[in-house]
Amino acid sequence: MILAGHAGDAATARAHLADPDPAVRAAALSALARADALDRQAVLDALADPDPSVRRRALEVAAASAFTGTDLDLVPLLADPEGRVVEVAAWALGEQTPPNPAAVAPLCDVAAHHPDSLVREAAVAALGAIGDPSALPTILAATRDKATVRRRAVIALAPFDGPEVDAALERALEDRDWQVRQVAEDLLEPPPDDE
Repeated sequence: MILAGHAGDAATARAHLADPDPAVRAAALSALARADALDRQAVLDALADPDPSVRRRALEVAAASAFTGTDLDLVPLLADPEGRVVEVAAWALGEQTPPNPAAVAPLCDVAAHHPDSLVREAAVAALGAIGDPSALPTILAATRDKATVRRRAVIALAPFDGPEVDAALERALEDRDWQVRQVAEDLLEPPPDDE
């Protein structure tokens, strides 16, 4: 299956999209992407696959493809029962160009309420990548979450400005986690003079 993608053999890859083994289905999807033969329907089918590993792979290939938020709506995967799928969905939504504006509110909900900190971290990163001003309150709140989420939230503040952003960055300079402090220092450091 992997060789089919490298050889550009889309027919072989497509023939395995319905294989009983989820690992083969996921590999077939990757092979189609590698062969530059990925189509919207194959991704949609994989996003609805009963196996979470196939749904994750579908999100990965969708993010790496030319599909946009209007071509392929990934937002419903933020409600997936499997946390690792939600994590990859958040990441994929942050990678879409142009970003899907309909993703901002659901990503804010995931960033604020998901029980898994890794999922919250991915949602905060996606919000920072999208840079929508309506996400700023959620990102600011995330600067008070667990250390990994705080780090990601401070990074996610980069596209924003204003007194509340400055206050959050100043507070992050005193964070107990050295990586949070380092990111805040980097963001507050004035840009070098161009000579």
